Amino acid sequence: MFKTGGVKAVFNRLLNKPVPAKINLLKDLEFIVNTETIPFNQAEYDASMKTGNILLNWIIPDVGVGGGGHINIFRFISMIEDEHVHSRVYLDASRFYDNKELTEFVHLHYSDVIDTRIEFFYSTSFISFAHATIATAWHTAYFVKRFENTLEKFYFIQDYEPYFFPVGSFYEFAKNTYKFGFKGITAGDWLKDICINDFNMQAESFAFSFDKTLYISKEKKDSVNRVFFYARQNTSRRDFEIGILALELLSKKIPNFEVVFAGGSVDEYEFSFPYRSLEIMPINKLSDLYSQCDMCLILSNTNLSLLPLEVMASNSVAVCSVGENSTWLVNEENSILVDFDPLLIADKMAYYFQHKEELAIIREKGYKFAQKTSWEEEGKKVKNYILREIKNHDR
Repeated sequence: MFKTGGVKAVFNRLLNKPVPAKINLLKDLEFIVNTETIPFNQAEYDASMKTGNILLNWIIPDVGVGGGGHINIFRFISMIEDEHVHSRVYLDASRFYDNKELTEFVHLHYSDVIDTRIEFFYSTSFISFAHATIATAWHTAYFVKRFENTLEKFYFIQDYEPYFFPVGSFYEFAKNTYKFGFKGITAGDWLKDICINDFNMQAESFAFSFDKTLYISKEKKDSVNRVFFYARQNTSRRDFEIGILALELLSKKIPNFEVVFAGGSVDEYEFSFPYRSLEIMPINKLSDLYSQCDMCLILSNTNLSLLPLEVMASNSVAVCSVGENSTWLVNEENSILVDFDPLLIADKMAYYFQHKEELAIIREKGYKFAQKTSWEEEGKKVKNYILREIKNHDR
């Protein structure tokens, strides 16, 4: 476990935010150079074997309200939980200091995806034997590396986290975690291929789906030419500046035009086009928003988010940046694919505003594609992979 405040101080320095006068890197980043292992406990192993049940330890980052990464982690943990497989979740650096408080927080804010049988612990100091232990973010992998009281080690990978940082120390700290010998569980084939081809890891992938109770097809109610933009200006990999330039150019080509922003604040920016800024929205309001937009601009330089499928399921059209990080899921049939060039993005989106009959074809194909996906099927795939590797341990 490492000190949350210390790591935040280092991250804030990277982001040019105010930090205390002195930073003790050895103290703050001790988790990276700590080589003290947590040994195998034969007594705990023997006790677990008598029950006939499978125990899983999940090491996760500190949890807040409505985090997309945490939603997906909790979704898969819950789909794996049953009368013979039990998960315990440990926070690797936490603002919580009570297991009960943490459990109540998760049950309150992640009630749509969480199985209430899962146990939560605010610190890895509570950890005990498990048949498999699973890292879920780059810094959690350093703890799992030292944790030997387990049979198998997995890495639940939702994005290529070295790309979260400029090339430098933290880029390398994150990259090194793929060399720890864990077995990858990846969100899509782009990450699976990186694990296998770049790091010689064993890996299996899962695909995406959407919450079919939240994202429902609805007809657009007006004739305004409207674009949704996933605006995350503090997340470099979401290409905020490229998107804004494209929308500025597009607004000059299309009459009766409006942009709706969500995902973050845009208060410090000015635009020449009409817009609404909705910032962080409740999840149960997103489908209504997407359905009232002709196109939803979703750019990413790293792994695809869940948004494209949620947009398709809501009867809108996803406009996604092209690349292997995207095309493992989206294609020219179910989406509009664009290069990272504001001029080309504006031209392509203008074309579809001017040829709405073609846009309607993509909308229909996208909706049908989304409906064929299933979280339940992906959950079974992950569960079977974990259980198979535990069963085959050391054979």
